[in-house]
Amino acid sequence: MNAVPVLIALGSNLGDRAGFLLAGLARLAALEGFELEDLSQVYQTEPVGPAGQGPYLNAVLRGQTTLPPRELLQEMLQIEESLGRVRQQRWGPRTLDLDLLDYGGLVLEEPGLRLPHPRLHQRPFVLVPLGDVAPDWRHPTLKKTAVELLGSLDSTGVKPWQAAY
Repeated sequence: MNAVPVLIALGSNLGDRAGFLLAGLARLAALEGFELEDLSQVYQTEPVGPAGQGPYLNAVLRGQTTLPPRELLQEMLQIEESLGRVRQQRWGPRTLDLDLLDYGGLVLEEPGLRLPHPRLHQRPFVLVPLGDVAPDWRHPTLKKTAVELLGSLDSTGVKPWQAAY
């Protein structure tokens, strides 16, 4: 199978947020059949979902894979679980969230797997870092770039994050 370009969002709002992002990134990069090409800047954002959550750190990576979409998703879910992700509440706090945003422009709707990610065009915390790593990417069905999609949203809550080292 030829390598397919993929975009994956990473997010964390529990514990050592930066540590969880780095660990998830390292585990993705170590996957057989996956090559990391670029990583966006890290952004801090307010949570979407239930009240009482801390802020998120978010990033988007661009890579290539020879894994089929379902297999890549399964690997991503295993990485989340290995880093302490517990799915108790929709949009609840998490150690690591990995979302498959795009798989070579494939449009797919299966139980548990929709491509492109069904809400990516509504999420500034995804579109801002997506624009960092794939400025020319076009949404497969909406035919707009991340920057064009972001134009209709309020992205003031998406702030560049810098580690305090």
